[in-house]
Amino acid sequence: MGDITAQFIKTYDPKKERCFIAEKNGEMIGCVFLVNAGEGAAKLRLLFVEPQARGMGLATRLVEEAVDFARDAGYEKILLWTMKILDSARHIYKKVGFKVIDEEINQEFGEKLVSETWLLSIADNEETSPPVKS
Repeated sequence: MGDITAQFIKTYDPKKERCFIAEKNGEMIGCVFLVNAGEGAAKLRLLFVEPQARGMGLATRLVEEAVDFARDAGYEKILLWTMKILDSARHIYKKVGFKVIDEEINQEFGEKLVSETWLLSIADNEETSPPVKS
């Protein structure tokens, strides 16, 4: 996680990238990063909500804010990588309109787990774009 945040700070492009932070009483209780992945794509990274703040819709709100920013920044799509065992996060991504486009066995965390790549198309001219919220 430290490498990802250090890289974000080092190469930050304020027109194309953001770190969204949720606070309560001056303390961070959640965050998500949106970074430039190149070729018209953004990448959603490090979605996290503190245990005491879970179940209130905060993670969904963070992801929706990132998606709105990505649209405004002119991205065509958003990618993310997650682990299949993270049911709560996967539920949020699906609810927002992301779809799984790839799965593979991964041992990055010491045991065999299934990792997934998800995609959300947000270009106005793509049929797979989710409906606009009213």
